[in-house]
Amino acid sequence: MVRVTINEQTLEVETGSTVLQAAERLGIDIPTFCYLKRLPALASCRMCLVEIEGHRRLQPSCATAVTDGMVVRTNTPLIDETRSSMLDMLLANHPLDCPICDKGGECELQDMVMAYGPRESRFRDTKRVFHSEDIRLSPVIIMNVNRCIQCQRCVRMCEEVVGAVALGTVEKGMDTAVTGFEGSLASCDQCGNCVEVCPVGALMSFPYRYKARPWDLAETDTVCPHCGTGCQLTVGTRKGEFMRVRSKAEHGVNRETLCVRGRFGLDFVMSQDRIKRPMVRRDGALVPVSWEEAGDYLRRRLSAVEGKAAGGLASPRLPNEMLYQFQKVMRTVFRTNNIDCASRWSTPFDALGPLVAGFYTRAPLEEVIGNDCVLVVGGNVTDENPITEYLLRDGARRGQVRLLMLSARPSRLDADALAVVRVSPGGEAASLAAVVASIVAAAGEALPVEMLAKIGATTATAGSDETDRLATALLEGRSVTVLVSADLLRSPLARATLQQLNNLLQVLRVLDKGLAMQLLFDRVNQLGAWDMGVLPAVLPGLRAVTDDAARGALDRAWGAEIPSQPGADFDGMLDLCNRGRMGMLYIAGSDPLMSYPDREFVQRALRAADLLIVQDAFLTDTASLADVVLPAASYGEESGTFTNNEGRVQKVSKFREPALDARGNLAIFDFVAALRNQALRPSVQSEIFDEIARLVPAYGGLTQDQLGVDGAFTKASRVPPVGEFFAPPLAPIATDRLMLITGNCLFHNGYLSEHSEILNTVAYDPYVEMGARDAVQLGLSDGDQVVVRSAQSELTAQLKVNKRFPTGLVFVPENYRALRLNGLMRRGEYPCPVNVQKAHAAFEIATVVGVGAGPGI
Repeated sequence: MVRVTINEQTLEVETGSTVLQAAERLGIDIPTFCYLKRLPALASCRMCLVEIEGHRRLQPSCATAVTDGMVVRTNTPLIDETRSSMLDMLLANHPLDCPICDKGGECELQDMVMAYGPRESRFRDTKRVFHSEDIRLSPVIIMNVNRCIQCQRCVRMCEEVVGAVALGTVEKGMDTAVTGFEGSLASCDQCGNCVEVCPVGALMSFPYRYKARPWDLAETDTVCPHCGTGCQLTVGTRKGEFMRVRSKAEHGVNRETLCVRGRFGLDFVMSQDRIKRPMVRRDGALVPVSWEEAGDYLRRRLSAVEGKAAGGLASPRLPNEMLYQFQKVMRTVFRTNNIDCASRWSTPFDALGPLVAGFYTRAPLEEVIGNDCVLVVGGNVTDENPITEYLLRDGARRGQVRLLMLSARPSRLDADALAVVRVSPGGEAASLAAVVASIVAAAGEALPVEMLAKIGATTATAGSDETDRLATALLEGRSVTVLVSADLLRSPLARATLQQLNNLLQVLRVLDKGLAMQLLFDRVNQLGAWDMGVLPAVLPGLRAVTDDAARGALDRAWGAEIPSQPGADFDGMLDLCNRGRMGMLYIAGSDPLMSYPDREFVQRALRAADLLIVQDAFLTDTASLADVVLPAASYGEESGTFTNNEGRVQKVSKFREPALDARGNLAIFDFVAALRNQALRPSVQSEIFDEIARLVPAYGGLTQDQLGVDGAFTKASRVPPVGEFFAPPLAPIATDRLMLITGNCLFHNGYLSEHSEILNTVAYDPYVEMGARDAVQLGLSDGDQVVVRSAQSELTAQLKVNKRFPTGLVFVPENYRALRLNGLMRRGEYPCPVNVQKAHAAFEIATVVGVGAGPGI
């Protein structure tokens, strides 16, 4: 620690702290332009100059480290004069168009001039003008170069944090201008972080332009609905209508940054595709009716199927309170444990449960990835969890983190990784087994004899150079974090992969590696859905349905007896439908007809259910098959909580009224329960949260008042792993067929974001991605229209050649409804064998005329 005195106030700070950081701790304001907390100091704007005893010249406080005994002054006449002169220079060429500038009212330059600036400029020359009109850099970003004050925030944010390197500077001195490559942002992520950090109105959001002034907006703090990272959002509305999204630098896991989906993808709430009224099926068609008519119809249909099996599927996009109430409705009103929250895979919770119970770290992501080594297993962080990618890149480039990657699909983080292990899809388990074998071979003496005896012949023997390098890094690391992509759950080999992860984590824990583990979910409340017990074999709190004590506690609290046997997962429910044994299937907020593998099988099963109830905000493909459709509130139209990947519970706030005749999800659950002459208690969001805090151990003691903007962490009730070690699986059999995998693309998340007009203007057209070597062998070129054909079906889309893609791999994003990607896949088969060939010229013409309507429509 070192002592520093600033404006006659003394404090101790950590060695290496800057004068600016010390002043902030004392509540002393020092103006800055080029400084951002998450970026290394640049010291170019000279606004933060201070006097330091013993120095002849003023020093930039953002880049000057505190030394013991340092004495600093921040408010002397010389400093005031210098700040005024710096502002006068900035204003010399700055257009005085504040009345029409979108930044008016929240412009840092305006604020600085009011606080420190000259009252009259000494410059009389004609102002320098770069362009007479604003430049549209992309569909969402527009630039007025004349307003730029050359602080470089945008360029550095784009390169050092986002990793896109889409912005740069040309010329020098006062003629320096920020621009995209060849005047556009074609290579950009369109995340808008450059707009967020711009202190003036140089970079602006085109969708928000001229719509409102900051003082017109009602701002609501909430959480992003697009992935499990759980970024803090501040949503601005005007007269109840959505206007814009920004984020606060001092709050949230995201530290002000957002991805394109978070910043520009919330306008889906205003989509014209919303379900307007309840609907019931009459003479084979869905007919709009009143809520009363829907209730009468549904009461009759429920009576007709009484005594047959019931099942429920709820979306992990719903808040905790809605998910908790949904599973309560299914278990107490419909007397079934046939409940699930996954519509893209069958969750092997027998293997996943011990992993979560024994190793899941409910702690800030920044703290977790502050460990010496971070191993990312599976998925593509760039597309699935962009803000997590920013944080990982930041740690790697500062030298704080040694980044290790093990996945089938390449990501932008590979460039910053110490070791990259590329595996074939489904080969993650074998590669993890090889890593464990390398660690055991190198550290055998450090492992207990009894553990070595248990491991015995369960470890693999042969690994690649890259797996050995990865294992060496893990062994050398003082502390290790393992981040696991939920994409791994798609594979039929998911159970084996989770078992090998369990082996690895047990070994690392015994080696005292300060272990942390989190899952990277691509759905906002997947962890919350599990915590709330929206699973066939698990009650709220991740306790087994067969646990008599846990079940009895809920029986008493709910005043109803819960079935004691585990239910069927969604795949099992579809089987029940196909066998004519499903009386009622209740789907809330999910669209399995688009997302579950084998579209034909799912369609046949949904049609075979005696009664299909769909509760949703949008008329999905699944809703089009329903017997009863109940219009529900969308995101932002009801309050609740999400639990993000960190295990942090955050408030998701209401910022607009439900559209048209939609009702809140809780009100609809009450409505359905009442049709069975039962009442749900409690049924109000705040009271349900209180019940969760009483009955779910990880949420014990939490109150809504505790949450604030940053939320509060749930508690990990660690259950020691049983110590079982699993034998490595056989390596996937090599095939000369191309293998199709899927996942999210950067611009969309599931199908919800397809309702965003703004995202559809920036998103790529539906595409097929493959490596350069495969493309050459097939005689294909980037941009070709290609046909992807499986044993089940085929689709046509544009080819995107990726030089970093491994041979034999084809990727098609799951986010485009028009592709009906799941029609190619067969139930229980992943990855999917396919052939790819260039579309016939005549077929290309038909495609352009028939369905080439634009991106994501």
